[in-house]
Amino acid sequence: MKTPVDAARTPSGSSLTVAEAKTKTIADLQEAFSGESNATARYAAFSKKAAEEGYKEIALLFKAASLAEKVHAGNHKAVLEEMGIAVTPAKIEVKVLSTKENLEFAIKGETYEATTMYPNFLKDADAAGNQLALISLNYAYKTEKKHKAFYEQALAALTANKLSSLPSVYFVCPTCGNTYETAAPKRCGISMTSGEKFIKINTL
Repeated sequence: MKTPVDAARTPSGSSLTVAEAKTKTIADLQEAFSGESNATARYAAFSKKAAEEGYKEIALLFKAASLAEKVHAGNHKAVLEEMGIAVTPAKIEVKVLSTKENLEFAIKGETYEATTMYPNFLKDADAAGNQLALISLNYAYKTEKKHKAFYEQALAALTANKLSSLPSVYFVCPTCGNTYETAAPKRCGISMTSGEKFIKINTL
C-alpha cells in the first residue's frame, strides 16, 4: 500500500514529489530565462567583436545565435507568465575577449546547456507534468546542441585560417530558435514552423 508521500511521487520515478517538481520547474525556467537573456547580449557583443577583428563569418554566426537565444528567453518567459509567475528582467553580465576566446567560452556554455542543464530541467518539467515547460526547454535544448557544433566548426576554421569555409548566411526559426546554415528548410526540424517564416541573417 502506498503512503501519502509515495502517492505524491511522480510517475516517472523521480525522487521529487509532483509539488516539488513543479516548484523546481519554476526555478529552472527562471534560471534558463536569465541564462538565455545573458546569451542574447553576450553573443551580440561577440558578433561586434568578431566584426571588428575582420571575422565576418563568425560575426554572422554570433548574430544568428544571439537571435536564437532571444527566442528561447522569450519562450521561457511566456511559460512562466502562463504559470502566473512575474518575470523580472535578467541581470546582464557580458565580458568580451578575443574572438578565439569568445568562441571557446561559447563552446563551454553550449556544452553545459546541452549536456547538463537542459537535460536536467527537462526531467524536472516531465516530473511536474508541465507540457509548456517541456516544449520551451526542448526547443532550447535541441538548438543549443546545434550551436555547440557551429561554434566548434568556427573555432576550427579560425585556428586553421580557413574562415572562407564557413557559412555566410544563417536562418533562425522564430518559434524555437532552431538555426540553419546556408538555406532554410521547408519546415523547421524542431517546431515544424514554415521555412518561409525563418529570419535570414546575412548582414551585420
